[in-house]
Amino acid sequence: MRKLSFSIALIAAIALVGCKSSESSYKKAYEKAKAQEMSEQTTTAPVTVTPVQTVTPVQQTVTPVDNSDLRTERLNPMAGGTLKSYNVVCGSFKSLDNANRLRSELQGKGYDAQIAQNPDTGMYRVIAASFDDRGSAVSSRDALRASYQDAWILLRAF
Repeated sequence: MRKLSFSIALIAAIALVGCKSSESSYKKAYEKAKAQEMSEQTTTAPVTVTPVQTVTPVQQTVTPVDNSDLRTERLNPMAGGTLKSYNVVCGSFKSLDNANRLRSELQGKGYDAQIAQNPDTGMYRVIAASFDDRGSAVSSRDALRASYQDAWILLRAF
């Protein structure tokens, strides 16, 4: 039994002594890499710095177009008037007399107001202004809403 424990102790001692720490190998590799990095930094060519040009951003003016109240319908202008594609409507009436009163009021304020009839419904539309483009019609409608809250845009169907 003594012999067995002595053998185990001897084998353990040989195993511990035979295992050499590899820490020194890692340390040597680290120091070598560090030295190489330092030598690369000192042999690097000087860097030339060029000034950066300032770029002025482009300003774009975008006119918002609101289609929330855009309607399309056929119209027949009354009294020889002419209508363009986009029309700002301030009032709709079944009675021609009521439409004429609003048209006169708008003309008194400087608008080139016209009356047009929808042949499908028979309604008389009082148009304050008529435009070829939607952006101008939206601007005009927004300005008219100060006095006529229900102003809307009618796209004329041909």
